[in-house]
Amino acid sequence: MSKRKGVSAEEKKTRMLQLFYERKEFFQLKDLEKIAPKEKGIIVNSVKDVVQSLVDEGLINTDKIGTSVYFWAFPSEAKNAKKRKLNELNEQYNERTKKLKAATESVAELQVGREDTAERNNLSYEIVELQLERDKLNNDLKKYKDNDPEVLGKLREEAQRLKEAANRWTDNIFSVKSWCTKKFNTESDVLDKQFGIPSDFDYIE
Repeated sequence: MSKRKGVSAEEKKTRMLQLFYERKEFFQLKDLEKIAPKEKGIIVNSVKDVVQSLVDEGLINTDKIGTSVYFWAFPSEAKNAKKRKLNELNEQYNERTKKLKAATESVAELQVGREDTAERNNLSYEIVELQLERDKLNNDLKKYKDNDPEVLGKLREEAQRLKEAANRWTDNIFSVKSWCTKKFNTESDVLDKQFGIPSDFDYIE
């Protein structure tokens, strides 16, 4: 019988972050040592190292309150961390681009017809790596859009606006029904049936 394959360090960190994002709570290490093995399959002996690794990378926050140490992480914070990393990469990219341009100009002026220098090749390689990492971060940021407080706020405002508009129309329909009932001496149920108004028609709470 083949041995069960262990969980890699990166996979453990991914699972631990998922736990924080799903729970959206503050934890002590002892809490995580109870929850992580059951919910994410991370062995107890690894929990402390995984959490510390995520703290070192700035993906999990920690603070000491009294004698207790708490850990927390939210999806919106992860998005902000990705943005900061993306800005850093953009700055590095721009800096390397300037260096590459200067090196290219130097080669054109002083070494016409000769092969590319090692410095230029190294700079080109670094820029390609930065471009790939920047693209990856841009894709990662898209995953956090649904958790963006600004986007959620706009959705709530739009939902409230639509609710108020629907209730205004509901109010208008009730007013017209009341007028018709009095004007034509007609039962409300008859009007509902004639105009296709559902029996449970009412305001939206």
